[in-house]
Amino acid sequence: MEILDFNEKATVLVVDDTPDNLALMSALLKETYKVKVANRGDRGLQIAASAAPPDLILLDVMMPDIDGYEVCRRLKTDPRTADIPVIFLTARTELEDEQRGLALGAVDYITKPISPPILLARVATQLSLKSSADFLRSKNDFLRAEVERRTRDLEAVQDVTILALASLAETRDAETGKHILRTQRYVKVLAESLRAHPRFTDFLTDQNIKVLFKSAPLHDIGKVGIPDRILLKPGRFEPEEFEIMKSHTLLGRDAIQLAENWLGTPVEFLTIAKEIALYHQEKWDGSGYPEALSGDCIPVSARLMAIADVYDALISRRVYKERMSHEQAVKIIVEGRATHFDPDMVDAFVRIQDEFRRIAERFPDSADDLQKKIEFLAQAVAVDA
Repeated sequence: MEILDFNEKATVLVVDDTPDNLALMSALLKETYKVKVANRGDRGLQIAASAAPPDLILLDVMMPDIDGYEVCRRLKTDPRTADIPVIFLTARTELEDEQRGLALGAVDYITKPISPPILLARVATQLSLKSSADFLRSKNDFLRAEVERRTRDLEAVQDVTILALASLAETRDAETGKHILRTQRYVKVLAESLRAHPRFTDFLTDQNIKVLFKSAPLHDIGKVGIPDRILLKPGRFEPEEFEIMKSHTLLGRDAIQLAENWLGTPVEFLTIAKEIALYHQEKWDGSGYPEALSGDCIPVSARLMAIADVYDALISRRVYKERMSHEQAVKIIVEGRATHFDPDMVDAFVRIQDEFRRIAERFPDSADDLQKKIEFLAQAVAVDA
């Protein structure tokens, strides 16, 4: 959108099928404005929609082929020309004719014979109004673009911060960074498959699914606080060791809460991140931890994360175990229906299991990933010893 600059002449397009009228209007306007003329309605439409559109159109009503009313209607329905002010110049003097022209979007209706001072005054007024309107539109467009840019920048900072924190956590256990990428995508596709389900439709909005995707990588952030001798232990935990391991859910929630406290205001994606970090080890039958919640008392976000986390743990090779096949993992998830997992979520998982498989295939752990993890953990264990 170009804002009218009064240091340059504005352009006025005159559309009239009578050569004498075109000559008269050109002579009247040329000292003040650049003048373009068209002797047919279709030609006027072409000029108006060109790369150099006029700033204002003076439009005759009675023309062959396409009359002025139809030309005005087309101008106002075309986004390229809708903002160009139109002034009707016509010999029609009936009130109904004027009402029709204004209803079509014209800004003024001047009857012939033309009074030059009146015409010039009204043209000047409409060009001034257009300039002001263009300025406001341009300003609003700039502000809108700036808000969008800053929003994108803020989201990018959030995303990088989350992934950096999540990556820090995964360096301390047997998982690789691909686990983060896979699980957040599992959560997203599972949530999308459940959004129309009556139990979940209120929560699984577009915005909340976006937040779930953003928050999922923080589910194990609390592992940063677990001692290496426990976190890196390849065998089964002793009861007291398992109690310490279970505390990673509380540590994760508390770390996110601390960050939110520093900000001084609740943050939507951190609220869901806290739910996921604290409750993703809860089980549908109440046998999970840290609070032994059951059923719908477990937040939806954590129930989604539970399936995503367990599936990925099963199909992934670790330092201490070989990977299971997709089919074996699906069987175990199904066996956990209504005990470990929300039954409706398991049913949805079964329906979209091929999407889980495709995500796993898209973000595989390479042999190099695993070797680097083995070397890192060996060093960590040696230091801890």
